[in-house]
Order: sequence, then structure tokens, then C-alpha cells
Amino acid sequence: MRVLYNIVAGLRAVSALRQFEQEPLHQVYDGIKDVARQQVSDGTFRVTDPAELGVDSVKQHSGYFDFEQNNKHLFFWFFESRNDPKTDPVVLWINGGPGCSSIKGMFFEMGSAKVEPELKLVDNPYAWNSNASVIYLDQPVNTGYSYSSDEHRVNSTRQAAKDVHRFLNKFFEVYPEYAELDFHVAGESYAGHYIPAIATEIQSHKEKNYELASVLIGNGVTDTKTQVPYFQAMACGEGGYPSVLSEDTCQQMKDAVGDCQKLIEHCWENPKNKLQCYATMNYCLSVSVEPYMREGGRNAYDIRDVCSKTGCYEDENIAIESYLNDEHVQTVLGVKDIEHVGCRGSVGNEFGLNGDYELPFQYDVADLLDSGLPVLLYSGDKDFRCNWLGNKAWSDKLEWKGAKEYSEAPIKRWHANVDGKDIAAGEVKQSGELTFLRVFDAGHMVPHDQPETSLDMLNRWISGGSFE
Repeated sequence: MRVLYNIVAGLRAVSALRQFEQEPLHQVYDGIKDVARQQVSDGTFRVTDPAELGVDSVKQHSGYFDFEQNNKHLFFWFFESRNDPKTDPVVLWINGGPGCSSIKGMFFEMGSAKVEPELKLVDNPYAWNSNASVIYLDQPVNTGYSYSSDEHRVNSTRQAAKDVHRFLNKFFEVYPEYAELDFHVAGESYAGHYIPAIATEIQSHKEKNYELASVLIGNGVTDTKTQVPYFQAMACGEGGYPSVLSEDTCQQMKDAVGDCQKLIEHCWENPKNKLQCYATMNYCLSVSVEPYMREGGRNAYDIRDVCSKTGCYEDENIAIESYLNDEHVQTVLGVKDIEHVGCRGSVGNEFGLNGDYELPFQYDVADLLDSGLPVLLYSGDKDFRCNWLGNKAWSDKLEWKGAKEYSEAPIKRWHANVDGKDIAAGEVKQSGELTFLRVFDAGHMVPHDQPETSLDMLNRWISGGSFE
């Protein structure tokens, strides 16, 4: 009866079905100067050279892949490696949300430059294209600069994964000089859904013009049933940071875990019941995340911080959005008449209403590991929202062919090489194809909080994967 009551409680949020309105889509016009068009088998690339913006001195491409058979347009910005682009790997970076822009993530986290409050660009010496060429992709459509017609909006991870593979296949068709290089997919947060699905989609195509070398998932949401108890654990002092909630609130959160997990199980058993999965998401968030937000006003992405009344990371967010909405910047990038929003709420709402949030993607990870694909799970240990405790828990219990050996693997200290010095950067558990990395003193956005050690992490991984 209690579970039934909680389903009913969650269904109260279904009023959003009546209130929900899609954000208007922006019409994009031709006529931007210096746009090169290249027709591919089932679409078109519209590309410009954005070097004049001064984000980096390396070779760059930005623009759109236009899907021919449906009105979808994915925006990307590509930077060659600062080292040796002829031999260095290629990395695809995607932010989470759903609906959060990878272009904003680029400037906020690991991109070639940061945006100062006066919109001045400052070089980032720890950019991820130091030893790899990087593609930043705004996906799914209607995220960031990407857009579509109403009838071709995307509201599921599986659907988004198909679009990403299609984009990649055409990207390497247009730029074959990168197709033979090692290729990795990296991302964070809801990329704990995206990346397992994208990798599964890629591996399902035997005939393609590129090969996937590995995946990297940072502070991801992947196995919600296993991860949900660790909201309480992280907020209440079990994650290496003192409790930030009262004893009563901690107990209430703990008491609600069982019901939430039962609801998630029902969703997994009946994934086509989207309304039930949506109600489950609302109920579980209300008992696991909202108490943390309500009681302390703390940053969900960094337990150490208390946010201002206007939000977290306010100065950085304003600067980046102002830059990305500058008319000259958009013209140079090949964009016209699109309001860039860092995280577009309508995209997240559509995924939620479609029941996508609670769906399990750990089984994809297990299949990928069984196929021999290396997987790196890295977690900043001061994040609350997708915390390291939950990510360690689901990876520890994951059933795959190397599970026994992984369970017996020791946890070792990871020392990063930063400016020629070895520093204690985290802890690592590694066996076979699976690596779990705890990153000390980083929140949800690891490259933002620990730029030096995150670059060391990436360089180690793409050069062989050893953290010894």
C-alpha cells in the first residue's frame, strides 16, 4: 500500500503534462558569410573556420550536420590537438542534462579558453586538446546551438544515440584524416545514460568508418536503483565530507530509500509505462535530492559550497552565455538567430516525461566490458548529485566477465603528474577493462575544479589507461 501511495504522490507531478509547453524553435537562415557546404550520403555539413575568435591557434571547424531525411541540425565545434593532430587520438565530449550544451561545457570546464566577466578570452593551459583532438557536440537536438522541427524533437537516450552515431559516421567521412586515429567518447552527468547507449549503438554497426577505443564517464547517472541510497550517505557524512543535514532529515532520507528502489524496479520491469517511470523520477527526487536543496541551500554539484540566491557559478554562467549569444561570435561559428541556453529545460522535461531518467544503462556497460571495450568511470568526490559513493557502488556490483577479478582488485592511491610534480590526486580501482577513479577535491564538473589532475587523467587514459 505504501508503494502505491508513493506512486500516487509522484503522479501529482503529472500536472506538468498540462502545463508543459515546448520552447519555440528558432528559425535559422542562410546567408552567413564563409560557410562551406559539403554534401554527404544522407545529409549536409555546413562548416566555418572560427579561428578569428582566438579561442585557440590550432585548426578548427564549427557548424552543423543537417540530417537530410528529417529536420535535425546538430552543432559541433572541433579543435585539433595542440601536440600532434596527425597521430593524437580524437575525443568526443558531451555534457549531460538532458539538454545541457557541450559548447558551454567546453568554456566552463576543459576547453581551450575561459571567458572572463568582461568577455575576454583567457588561455587554458590544461585544455583537453593538449594531446588529443576534441569534438564538442551539442546533442540531442534543441540543445545549445542545435535545433530541429517540432516533429523531430528527441526525447530518449536511445534515439539520441542513433543521431550521435550518424553524426560521427558523417564527420569522419568529411574529415577522413582523423578516421584512423584512436577515438574515445567522454562526458559527464546524464552522459551516464548517453555514453553507454552511444557506445552500444556504435558497436552495433559492423560497417562504419571509425572504431571506438574506449569511453569515459564522469560523475554519471547510470544505475539509479543502486545510486539512490548514496544521496543520503553523501549528504550525511559518509562520503569524506562532514554531514550538512540534520539527523532528522538524514533519517527521513534513509527511510525513503526502500520505497524509491521498489518504484524504480517497477519502472525497469515496465519501461513502456512512461507515466509510471516519470512519477517514480519525481517521487525519488523529492525524497533524495530536494531535502538537501531545501535545508542547506548548498550546491548540488559541490557539497562544499553554499549558493547565492541567484544560483551557483553565477559569474561564469553569465559570461559564457553572453559570449555565446554575441552576434559576431555566432556569425563566425556559423550560427544565426539562435538564443544559446546553457541547459534547455524543455529538452530535460521531454526526456523526463518520456520516462527516460530511471531507465537502467549499467547493462550496456557490462556488455561493452564483455566485448573488450575499456571503460573509465571517474568521480569528483565532493559532488552530491551524482556522487562517487553511488558510482563506486554500482560499478562494484556490476555483473560482467571480469567482475570477480575486479572485486578483488585493491584500491590504490593515484598520483597525478602536475607541472612536473607528483601529487596525491585520488584513488583508483582497476582490473581488466574497468577502471574506477575517485578524484580528490572535485565536484560534479571535475575538469572545472581540478583542471591539472583531470588533464593528467585524460592523458594517462588515452595513452594506455594505466594509473600506476
